[in-house]
Amino acid sequence: MDNITMENMKSKAFAIILLSMGGTIALSGCSQNADSAETIASKQEQDFLQPPDNQESRNTGAWGAVFMTREELKDPTINIVDVSSLPDNMENDASLTKWEAKFEGTNGFVTTDGAKLYHDSCAGCHMHKGEGAYGAGYYPPLANNSKMQSKHYIIDILINGFRGMPSFHMMMNDEQMAAVTQYVVQDLNGFKDTVTADDVAQLRHAHPPGYDPSE
Repeated sequence: MDNITMENMKSKAFAIILLSMGGTIALSGCSQNADSAETIASKQEQDFLQPPDNQESRNTGAWGAVFMTREELKDPTINIVDVSSLPDNMENDASLTKWEAKFEGTNGFVTTDGAKLYHDSCAGCHMHKGEGAYGAGYYPPLANNSKMQSKHYIIDILINGFRGMPSFHMMMNDEQMAAVTQYVVQDLNGFKDTVTADDVAQLRHAHPPGYDPSE
């Protein structure tokens, strides 16, 4: 092997050693500066620790099906429910007037008319003729149902709720529960039993269920 070949091999070996040393120094430099240097991971961690901005996510379309015009984007941020669209005088709102007529001007039931109570509070699920329905869930029929022969069974469910049905413990008084039970017993099923407020009072208790039917 001649001298020129030996010199070339030595030069290549020396270059490899230098590259190895440079890589080691570069890696050690990264590890030494890891606490102060910003990395992708550290940036993501900082973003994660920031409290979520729901308004920003709404404006960027993260909620889906949210469209804003250029003019709306220039306005100050608003909530999903834009209160500016509400009428200045709520008393003149047609929808509110219709709602108050149904509930006789209050936030609760006033009537003791069993038919009205049924159609206002029960028919939405069990249908106006008590035939029941299938949909997002199962709503059992209240008409032609042998279980409805027991007024105490109906009263108990009205007071305590049952599965997906909410409790009416805090929505109806004894007279109202008796009236709607009488309507189900007699008008929807033809049974002759009489339902009184005393029947409801016997089953009512001092610990109403929560508003959530699962409670």
